[in-house]
Amino acid sequence: MRRSSEIFAALTAVLALATACGGGDESKEGTQTGASALAMADAAAPANVGETNAAAAPAAADSSTSESAAGVGAPAQPGIGGRTGELVNPAAETVVMLYHDLAHVAFPFDRVVAEDSRVSMAKAIDKQSQRDAVRAELEAALASLRGIGALRISMGANLSDYDPSYSEFTIRALAPSSVVTFDGYREHVELRFSNGLEAQTWKVPAADAQLVRDKVGQFQGASVDVLLRITGVQPQAGGGGSIQTEIVEYELRADPSGERLARVRVAD
Repeated sequence: MRRSSEIFAALTAVLALATACGGGDESKEGTQTGASALAMADAAAPANVGETNAAAAPAAADSSTSESAAGVGAPAQPGIGGRTGELVNPAAETVVMLYHDLAHVAFPFDRVVAEDSRVSMAKAIDKQSQRDAVRAELEAALASLRGIGALRISMGANLSDYDPSYSEFTIRALAPSSVVTFDGYREHVELRFSNGLEAQTWKVPAADAQLVRDKVGQFQGASVDVLLRITGVQPQAGGGGSIQTEIVEYELRADPSGERLARVRVAD
C-alpha cells in the first residue's frame, strides 16, 4: 500500500498546480503555422455552446504542443455545492478521498491508519505516535478537498476511424458508457459522464478528415485532455461509488507528437 505521507505530498503538489493553472489564457495558444483552410475554419468557428462547438473543424498545427489540460479554460459554472476548486490528474487515493467528501461518507481513518507501513512496522513503543502522525496527515489531505468541484484528466481518446456518412470521428473514451476508474485505500470509485453522448462526437469536414488520419496514423493514436465539472455523487453498497461529471471541454491531441487536433467546448 502507498504510504500516506507520499500521497499527501502528491496531493499538495496537484492542488498547487491546479491553483497556478486556473483558467485558460487564449494568448497562450501559440502561433498557428501556415494559412491553411483548416486554420481559417477554426478561427471562424462561432463560440456558441453545444453542437456548433462540438462540431468544430480540427485546428491547424501550432507551436503549443506541450500545452496540458491545465491550459484549457475554466468551467463557466461551479461544480456541485458551488465548489470552484480543481484537481489536475489526481492520484487514485485522492479521488477516493474526494468521493468521501462529496458523498458525506465517513472516511475509514482507523483502517487506513492501521495499514500504513509507518504504523504496521513501528515498534510497539512508537505505534501510537505514528498513528497520530498518519491520521493528522490524512485529515489534512481530506480537508484540502472540500472546495473541489472540477477535475482535469488526461487519457487515451480511443478515437474511431472517420465515418464519412456522418462526417465525424467518435471519441469513444468520452462515450456515455465510458467510466474512468480509481482504486485506492481498498475502495473503488468511478467517474461517469452525463453528457457523453454529445461530447463523444467530433465533427470534421470530409475535406479535412484525411489530414487528421495522417496525424493519428493507422492505429488512431490520440489522447484527450478533459475538463470535468462535478455534478453529483452516487454511493454504492459495500463501499465506494461513482462521481457524476459533465464534460465542459476537451483538447484532442495526436500521439505521440502531442500535436493539437482540436479544442472543443461542450457545455457552459
